[in-house]
Amino acid sequence: MTFDVHQLDQFVLWGAAVTLAAVLAVRVTARAGLPSLLLYLLMGVALGESGLGIPFEDAELAHALGFAALVLILAEGGLTTSWRAMRPSVRLGASLATVGVAVSVAVMAVAGHVVLGLSWQLSILLGAVCSPTDAAAVFSVLRVVPLPRRIIGALEAESGLNDAPTVVLVTLVASGAALDQPAWAIGALVVYELLAGLALGLLLGAGGAWVLRRAALPASGLYPIAVLSLALLAYGIAAALHASGFAAVYVAALVLGNSELPHRGATRSFSEGIAWLAQIGLFVMLGLLLSPGRITLEVVGLALVAGLVLTLVARPLSVLASAVVRPMRWPDLAFLSYAGLRGAVPIVLMTIPLAEGVPGSERLFDLVFVMVVVFTLITGPTLPLVARVLRVARRSEPRDLDLEAAPLERIAADLLQITISPASRLHGVEVGELRLPPGASVSLVIRDGQALVPEHRTVLRRGDDLLVVTARKERERTERRLREVSRHGRLARWSRPERTAAGAVGGIGAPGAPAAGPRSGPRPGRGAWPRRRS
Repeated sequence: MTFDVHQLDQFVLWGAAVTLAAVLAVRVTARAGLPSLLLYLLMGVALGESGLGIPFEDAELAHALGFAALVLILAEGGLTTSWRAMRPSVRLGASLATVGVAVSVAVMAVAGHVVLGLSWQLSILLGAVCSPTDAAAVFSVLRVVPLPRRIIGALEAESGLNDAPTVVLVTLVASGAALDQPAWAIGALVVYELLAGLALGLLLGAGGAWVLRRAALPASGLYPIAVLSLALLAYGIAAALHASGFAAVYVAALVLGNSELPHRGATRSFSEGIAWLAQIGLFVMLGLLLSPGRITLEVVGLALVAGLVLTLVARPLSVLASAVVRPMRWPDLAFLSYAGLRGAVPIVLMTIPLAEGVPGSERLFDLVFVMVVVFTLITGPTLPLVARVLRVARRSEPRDLDLEAAPLERIAADLLQITISPASRLHGVEVGELRLPPGASVSLVIRDGQALVPEHRTVLRRGDDLLVVTARKERERTERRLREVSRHGRLARWSRPERTAAGAVGGIGAPGAPAAGPRSGPRPGRGAWPRRRS
């Protein structure tokens, strides 16, 4: 196959146009509460044989490009995930990625054979490709849903680790090797690949962080490239050693993203941009691979039945079985069951049997494609409603405080951006009454488009945007204090005192601290407000 300059020009033209349209579409899907992947898939279908007529039927190329995109997406997920936030729920996430996957595969395989009438090979493939959740799909929707860290951490760990065992299973079943192996041998292989991948990722992540802390690269733009290359190196080495490359790249990126490296903010921004580009290319390509002419009423009916079994039976049972390692409240478990969005991962995994030429794989690909699209359309927009009904977000992450953070690397500090919404009880509170921890201060207030430097007696209002600078070691206490005041108002210091490391109540309601009554600012000499340094 030749590729001349004219074809290259056409490729650049259409590629740039599709990418720009996809970037602008993010705003539309975010407002609708939908994962952007759905729009990208439809763009691919529109460009394909039933639309503009661009042919694409190379399953092997789709398999290779799909895995490359998943590697980049997992690397970005690891680099931008806070280990401190995920750590309390990592056991549950790991259990969902192993025990949960096994339960889900078993339930879907039986349903596929008994209810849908598929062969055992196709039934097991259906269970294997539908069991893992998709990080891109889950978190594009969960951005608009305020959730406690225990749920977010579990979903992050699950989506980062559950690709590894399912890839092994799908490959074995599609190649026919699973038919010649006993169940214990397959289980042992999955465990080896997962553990070896985790170990390699941990080793390369820690080693790479050690090197980068001591390397003096000549340009700041080289650090993001080096960090991403280290994560990809983990995948390559793990794949060469027949370990799980997906587990390796995620863990390596997680270690690197949580290490004190130079230019961490630039690294995360760079990886996020690369991941968006990978998602756009991946979903558009998968849309091109679909032939709408093969979508019959029978395929749609089978997809609806399979999706109902997955959503109402397989996913809840897998969550219940996995929660043995970390019991949670019933509302939390119910939301975890409902929030298991599949996204592009099942469609990418279906390229493996397509490339192997498994009989009936094209029909199964169409079934999985329709199931993903339909149930993402149903589940995505209803997640905020389900969260409110189950009350899973009421305690830990109130919606009345919008908080974002950006690192200030050279001074080991973070810049927090807070928006005071109409529901927040920060309205009417004086800046001095916030009583932030030492090392944190409100540096700027944006009100009605005007910037003002606050004083102790400056009263906060609904709609204000605050810029708060905090030492990195005090960031968690600062965020917690802001959320307490947002929930309880100026009396938060009495409703929930905060303990310092020494065990005494400090900063918020410290002994001898003045009462934060109406219109009362901090008194001189009492240490209630961190002094500004020039």
